[in-house]
Amino acid sequence: MTTTAAKPNATGAPGYTAELPGAPESVGRARAFVSSALATWGLDDDLVGCGEVIVSELLTNVVDHTKTPLTKVVIERRVDCSVRIGVSDRSRVVPCMRAATDDGESGRGLRLVDALSSRWGYRRNRWGKVTWAEIKVLAGRGQ
Repeated sequence: MTTTAAKPNATGAPGYTAELPGAPESVGRARAFVSSALATWGLDDDLVGCGEVIVSELLTNVVDHTKTPLTKVVIERRVDCSVRIGVSDRSRVVPCMRAATDDGESGRGLRLVDALSSRWGYRRNRWGKVTWAEIKVLAGRGQ
């Protein structure tokens, strides 16, 4: 069994980073990582649930659509009262929402991310990209 070591950000926005294998079994570990970080910040169960679904969908896309052996999941508390969840991969192919059929098993992930986040996007790098989503933290919903 592989363990996940969450590292706090040394500089910049308060946050945590975890490195995970680009494998299906990492999705549950990413959910637990995000849940733990959001709970540490005192955010309510609704935001924790949104964060868990968002990281699940972003990491599932990495597993299903890229050949990334090791990915980073980053969660940051931003100055604009939002939380940003980012997942890295080695592909430079940009994510896009697809139409899902009623009986299809795929095509809904980014639609869920879009519905649960205040905004989402990606940032290309030389080595690949980071796909991210932000959740707004309303006044009184967290420290």
